[in-house]
Amino acid sequence: MATPTNTATTAGTTTAAGRLGALARAELILLVRNRTALFVTLLMPLLMIGSIRAGLDRAGLEGTGMTLVEAAMTGGLGMVLVIVVYLNLVPAYVARREELVLKRLRTGEASDAEILAGTALPSVALTLAQCVIMVVAAVAFLGVRAPQRPELLVAGVAVGIVLLGALAAYTSTLTRTVESAQLTTMPLFLVSAFGSGLFVPLEVFPEKVEAVCALLPVTGVVTLLRAGWLGGADAGELLRAGATALVWTAVAVFAVRRRFRWEPRH
Repeated sequence: MATPTNTATTAGTTTAAGRLGALARAELILLVRNRTALFVTLLMPLLMIGSIRAGLDRAGLEGTGMTLVEAAMTGGLGMVLVIVVYLNLVPAYVARREELVLKRLRTGEASDAEILAGTALPSVALTLAQCVIMVVAAVAFLGVRAPQRPELLVAGVAVGIVLLGALAAYTSTLTRTVESAQLTTMPLFLVSAFGSGLFVPLEVFPEKVEAVCALLPVTGVVTLLRAGWLGGADAGELLRAGATALVWTAVAVFAVRRRFRWEPRH
């Protein structure tokens, strides 16, 4: 007699992996059908990298230890995280909430964390794929040095995904409709783009401005990404960056647990 496996259903129940897979497949189908979301997910990061490079031409990188291409590509990794995870997930959570999808899912076996994670999985997979492609292409065709500390690069991407996914879930609580997501996501996007080192490395700013920008939510993630790819960061800088990223992640996760909306706003 065959015995049930971990991935099979047993006595009418399903495994966590099975539930996550089903949620992710359904979300991927919706993503593929949504042309606007596909544009944001696949093409906007590439367009923003071009904008980053144009901005760096005017900023000047003397004293940063980075070439123009290195600064643009490492900033591009952070931009992929912000756009594909944060900007894509906020309207996704809002749409599922307003369509009563989240409310119905809570009546089933899936836990709250599984519902949120399952919705995010397609965006996470696309983020990872784009990050890998960017690193490989930059090293192979643009003359950028290979990642100096891959473990920091992986850690930066992982923490960035969790942080921005949690921030997306929380921002959705402040967002009434899918259309208004364009407004509610703009503050974090602009603050991250110009204050967290995506468009311009923080080293070009005055010391006091740099110290303030170092405390922003995405700055720690960008610092880990650049240190992992290009090296050069000292232990103290890495410790501060890691601590900042983890503290913001913990705050965002706590806020989601306390404030996330599962039913439509009235």
